[in-house]
Amino acid sequence: MKKFLLAVASVVLGTASVSAADLAARYTKAPMMAPAYNWTGFYVGANVGGQWGSADPTTSTVFDPAGYFATSSVPAIAAVGAQRINSSSATGGFTAGYNWQLNNAVLGLEGDINYFGFKGSATGSGVYPCCAPTGFTVSSQVSADWLATIRGRIGFLAAPTWLVYATGGVAIAEVRGNFNFTDTFSAATESAAIRDTRLGWTAGVGTEYAFGGGWSLKAEYLYVDLGRTTATSTNLMTFAGAVPSPSNVYTHSVDLRSNIVRVGVNYKFGGPVVARY
Repeated sequence: MKKFLLAVASVVLGTASVSAADLAARYTKAPMMAPAYNWTGFYVGANVGGQWGSADPTTSTVFDPAGYFATSSVPAIAAVGAQRINSSSATGGFTAGYNWQLNNAVLGLEGDINYFGFKGSATGSGVYPCCAPTGFTVSSQVSADWLATIRGRIGFLAAPTWLVYATGGVAIAEVRGNFNFTDTFSAATESAAIRDTRLGWTAGVGTEYAFGGGWSLKAEYLYVDLGRTTATSTNLMTFAGAVPSPSNVYTHSVDLRSNIVRVGVNYKFGGPVVARY
């Protein structure tokens, strides 16, 4: 019996060895992974959002011994003429730019032009210290319809398709101001207007997510400061417009600052694709 079992075991083991030797070696090629997204390339896009900001228009004049105002009237007008305007509105526009990806860093240059919608007014009144109860009123209106920026971007990749960046550069807008002065002492009037295309600065942060086919979504915050612009006038007319008083020179100025939050969609044209295995 033992001899029989040993014979059977020998046959089975021998057959298995022959079968293993006859089997051909098989190789499986590793599957190719999907191409990694690369941010390099030219892109265009659109954005919508909102802005909230402020302007500080000022109106002041000077004392002249041969002029219309008493000495005490000049600081009173300056105090009332230092005004504050707040504004908020929806924004929207178009973007274009180019990115360069360097490993996990992305450098870019971006420009945009948007409807800005800054608009507001303020009015203040005061009493002439010399001549109460007669007094005066100062009114200011400030607006800026459009805003353009040209900015650099520098960011890093939190993931191959997720960019976090800082941005900064120049901001351009046409700032408009209108100013009016009236009084009840002699029905005096004065007015002036400012129209100035301002070159200011902007800085902010943002994030952008690429979701395929060249498309990406972004969210962004920008702070804009357009600085201060000034104009003078010598058109004070007193006694119901009958007597000019050009020696009482008026100075009007306005600055404008705004915060912008917006979201957008971009489409990138071409650019290299890096394959991963």
